[in-house]
Amino acid sequence: MNELILNTGVQDFINKKLSSDIMTVLLSKPVFEGISQKELTEQIEAKKKCKDKLPTWFISSNIYYPNKLNIEQTSSEITAAYKAEIVSGKSLVDLTGGFGVDSYFFSKKIDQVFHCEINQELSGIANHNFKVLGQENIQCSSEDGVEFLKKSTDSFDWIYVDPSRRNDKKGKVFLLEDCLPNLPEHLPLLFKKTQHILVKTSPLLDIKMGITALNFVKEVHVVAIQNEVKELLFVLEKEYMGSIQIKTINLLPEQRDIFNFELEEEQDAQIHFGEPLSYLYEPNTAILKSGGFKSVAKAHGLVKLHPHSHLYTADNIIDFPGRRFEIHQVLPYSKKSLKTLAVSKANITTRNFPLSVAEIRKKHNIKDGGNRYLFFTKTIDDALLVLDCEKVMD
Repeated sequence: MNELILNTGVQDFINKKLSSDIMTVLLSKPVFEGISQKELTEQIEAKKKCKDKLPTWFISSNIYYPNKLNIEQTSSEITAAYKAEIVSGKSLVDLTGGFGVDSYFFSKKIDQVFHCEINQELSGIANHNFKVLGQENIQCSSEDGVEFLKKSTDSFDWIYVDPSRRNDKKGKVFLLEDCLPNLPEHLPLLFKKTQHILVKTSPLLDIKMGITALNFVKEVHVVAIQNEVKELLFVLEKEYMGSIQIKTINLLPEQRDIFNFELEEEQDAQIHFGEPLSYLYEPNTAILKSGGFKSVAKAHGLVKLHPHSHLYTADNIIDFPGRRFEIHQVLPYSKKSLKTLAVSKANITTRNFPLSVAEIRKKHNIKDGGNRYLFFTKTIDDALLVLDCEKVMD
């Protein structure tokens, strides 16, 4: 950490260059003694990435930024704030602290947060920024989080861990056993130190595989931002053996779409299948990731088009955690029926259909956009069909 970067003149230079071409700055002659152009460009690039993702850091003076990869890998403020809603109590250990966004938001709910980060420079950066942001109840330890727990004689209300999903041999990995730390291996130690564990994983992790790899899973949170799944969160409670609750949340600019269900109930739910009615319902991505395909139909009184299509229908318009459409026409899929639609521009979605969106556009010469929505899917008897729809605005 080069503290010269925190000088007022350097900070002013960084702020003025946020909209400049990075290569121009990098290839320029050194501007400040003791600071390379590479260091300056790293600060500029990292800060630019924080504008929307980490606005609290972006608007604060004298923030020191790590390389842009650390910013890319960290939680956003939106998801960090959501995680802070889950925890409570007096003490929490963040085993894999990184840049410290999660620790910062935990510290607003928890009396004492311990931020563990094995990378000494990153630990120092996080410690500096916590003080700049006025959070004095975070203690930074530049060491491996597991080793911190082994040495500690204390117990904690919560332990939070975001296992690293990269290693030298396999590149990006999505099995908990292949991450660092190996959480399944270290769970006995963690449960000696706490009753509650919060685990963040890649959104690509299979939820059932995650539940199998862990112990005492009480809740799984599927967190999406504007219909893009960002995180899976597993809440573990020592000795918990009850039904697992799946919580889905789609964080939108003006609201939250929330849908919760019990995992056991999803497996046993009985629902109706049928032909398209007046309205079509498409669940948001958090629900689709959660696997709550029957639960969402049962909860909202909807008919499902096909066991594998994950599209739903009804004769009435209802509030729904996803997109809603009025169905204008239902046609069997064929070149002839597409001609009768006389559509040259439309938004296309495929569900359980043999052709991709790109193949459909090329085959039928349909451009993207407009107010028309075409769904290509299957009926309960596996017949291919096209639904010509108009979106119902919220």
